[in-house]
Amino acid sequence: ALPISLLENYDFVSLSGGVSKGKFDYVPQVLATLGVEKLFHRVQQKPGKPFWFGVQPAKVRSGQTSKTPNNPTVVFALPGNPVSTFMCTQRYVQPWLRACLGLEPLHFPYAILEEDFTFPAPLTYFLQVKTRYGTDGKLYARPVVGKGSGDLANLNEVDGFLELPAAQSSFQRGEAFRLLRFRE
Repeated sequence: ALPISLLENYDFVSLSGGVSKGKFDYVPQVLATLGVEKLFHRVQQKPGKPFWFGVQPAKVRSGQTSKTPNNPTVVFALPGNPVSTFMCTQRYVQPWLRACLGLEPLHFPYAILEEDFTFPAPLTYFLQVKTRYGTDGKLYARPVVGKGSGDLANLNEVDGFLELPAAQSSFQRGEAFRLLRFRE
């Protein structure tokens, strides 16, 4: 069980696993029991669909040991599969932390898809890609298909995720999409 002291002593908690629909996925129920308000659970994306996000209002916290007692505790409960956890950290947690620290927002450039790709809508798909700069100075992204959200080794072969919009299912070579780059 999640110790309540984590919620009392920290302004930010990040968890991984236990948020899907399996019989051992208790995190959402435990957080609710501890007074954490769910803002959303499950997003229309792959990988990372079970992603959970919520806050424990400041009035629920004891405030005795917190460094900032007037702020809520923010809770990111990420899916347990390693690619899902990593992608959600890149897309949601890291930009949020940067904003909280007053740092410049992350720049998500656009990259040109080098191969046709299809994925059934209506999910936003974060396609693992290897990037390169062409002789024209443009950023290109080549899909590197792995074995799903449990394929941690595949992340070693890629530079980022190309964010393919949920509104379409067929993506053509030459189209540009936002790139969540984690490696130069």
